Parts: sequence; structure tokens; C-alpha cells
Amino acid sequence: MIDFHYETDFSIDNESKFADWVSRIVLSEDKAYSQLDFIFCDDEYLLKINQDYLDHDTYTDIITFPYEDMNGIAGDIFISVDRVKENASDFGVEFDLELKRVMAHGVLHLLGFGDKSEEEASQMRLKEDEKIKLFHVEH
Repeated sequence: MIDFHYETDFSIDNESKFADWVSRIVLSEDKAYSQLDFIFCDDEYLLKINQDYLDHDTYTDIITFPYEDMNGIAGDIFISVDRVKENASDFGVEFDLELKRVMAHGVLHLLGFGDKSEEEASQMRLKEDEKIKLFHVEH
């Protein structure tokens, strides 16, 4: 199941289209999922999670918490809508594109992709681009 939760005034239009897309991201890597929860929030909400659970005192666009599940990947993906808006402006891209990039990024983390080294970050960016293209593919 793929669910969307909102801790801010933002909400996704056409959640079913986004859920279908996220499902295809997972399936495109020959994996299965059991439960994926996207929690959209503001900077302060995600900063508190970053401080409380990761002992980081910085703003971030996304935090992913994986959960053990024998039926496939599972986890919570927290996304700061404030950071996504700012990143979109900084990178000169539309908000919707940056939102898809961040959402794909979280799913890719749950699928086992990292981004700590330069090589991993480069591979992650290629995978993000590949998965964003799946959004317009009809299932």
C-alpha cells in the first residue's frame, strides 16, 4: 500500500497517479513493496525529526526510514515541501519536477541505493532521472 499524509497545507493532486508511479519505480527494480508512507511537512517539522532521530541540526528535503518487512520494501518518507520549493527555485526547475525527484530519491534509498560517495550520488541522480520518466508511462 502507498499512502500520503500531510502535516502542512500542501497536498498532491491525483494521489492515485503518484501511487501508481511509485509502484512502477519499485517494480522497475524487480522488487516488491508492502507499505510506503509519504509524509509531506514543512521545514520545522522535518528539522525536529532530523534532530530527534538522526542527531542532525540541519534542514533537509527528505528523510527516509526503512522498516523490516518480509513482503517487500517498507518505510516512511518524510519530505519538506519548503525545501522542495527552495530547491526548485535554486535549480531553476518546476516544483513538480523537483517533487518527483525527491520522491523517487526516497524510494531509491529504500531500494538500497545510497548517495554518500560521489560515485553513489552520481548513480542516484541517473536513477532519479530514469524513474521520473516513468511518471508519464501509462500502466
